[in-house]
Amino acid sequence: MTEKSKLPPGPKAINDLLPRKFKLPGAVIQRAFEDSFLSGASLDADSATVFQHSVLCQTCLPFRDPGDEVRLWGRRNGRVHLEIQAGRAFDGGREEFIDVGLPFGPKPRLVLYHLNAEALRTQSPLIELEDSLTAFVKRTLGLDTKGRNIRTVKDQLTRLSAADFRIGTVIGEGQAMTVKGTVIEGFDLWVAQDARQRTLWPSTVRFSHGYFESLMKHAIPLNERAVASLSHNAMGLDIYTWLAQRLHRVERTKVVFIPWTALHDQFGQGYERLRDFRRTYHRTLKQVTTVYPEAKFDLDEQGMRLWHSRPPVAKIT
Repeated sequence: MTEKSKLPPGPKAINDLLPRKFKLPGAVIQRAFEDSFLSGASLDADSATVFQHSVLCQTCLPFRDPGDEVRLWGRRNGRVHLEIQAGRAFDGGREEFIDVGLPFGPKPRLVLYHLNAEALRTQSPLIELEDSLTAFVKRTLGLDTKGRNIRTVKDQLTRLSAADFRIGTVIGEGQAMTVKGTVIEGFDLWVAQDARQRTLWPSTVRFSHGYFESLMKHAIPLNERAVASLSHNAMGLDIYTWLAQRLHRVERTKVVFIPWTALHDQFGQGYERLRDFRRTYHRTLKQVTTVYPEAKFDLDEQGMRLWHSRPPVAKIT
C-alpha cells in the first residue's frame, strides 16, 4: 500500500532552472526528488484556466502575515526544504531601496496563477498587468477593483515580485544541493497614493528566463471557478494545486501513502499540535473536493492514500 509512483516532470523542472554546467544527472534528480515534488475532465468546460508551475504546486508561501520583521520563511516537503527570502525594491518617490515583506495568504497565490496564465497566453515572460489584473481580481476574487481590496492585491504582488526562492535537498552522504530560483527578475514600481494609504505596486513584471522556460514545459492547468471558490483559503488553494498535479501521476495499479506527519510538514504551518492540524485539514479537504470531485483518496488515522484520478482540467494542447 505504500508504493512510489514514477518520477514526474516536477524534478526535471528544477533542473531546467540550473545553468548548463550545473545540470544534474537524471539518477541524482530522481533520488533527490522522487518522494517530494511529485507531480481529463474539466469542472466546467466554459470556465477559464489559470496555471501553476508543477514545482510550486506545494505549500510555498505563508498562510498568514509572519510580520514585517520576518525576512526568511521556510517549509519542508519530504527531503526537500524550501526557503523564501523577503526582498527589497527601489522606491522612486524616496529614491532609496526599501524592505518589502514576505508574500502571504491566498492573494499572492492567486496572482501567480494569473501571471502564469498571462505568460503562457502571450508566450512572453514580460507581463502587462494594468488591465488584466483588474479584470482577474473582479472576475475571480469577486472584489471591488477600487479601494482597500485592490490595494491589498497590489501589495501582495509587490511582495511576490521582490521575493527570492531557494530549494535545498540532501542528494547523498555529505552532499547537498541548493537551487536558487528567482521567479520574477524585474518589475517596475509605481506609487498609488490616496488620503488613507500609500501603496507600491508593479504594473509590469518580467519572469526570469529560467522560470519562464520551465513554466512552458511544466505548467499545471487549474480551473478558475475552482480557484475562485477557494480564493479566501490559502490552505485550500495549496491542497487543490497539490492534488491537481499529483493525482493523475499516480500509476493506475498503485496507491501512494502519505502519513499525517508528512502532511503536517507540507500543510501544517501554524499548527503545533497534530490533532489541531488534522481537524483543519479534514475540513479544508472537504471544501477542495466540492470543486475537484474527481479526486480519489482515502483519509484515516494513519494518513492519506492517493489513487489515480483525472486532473481537474484536461491537458491543454
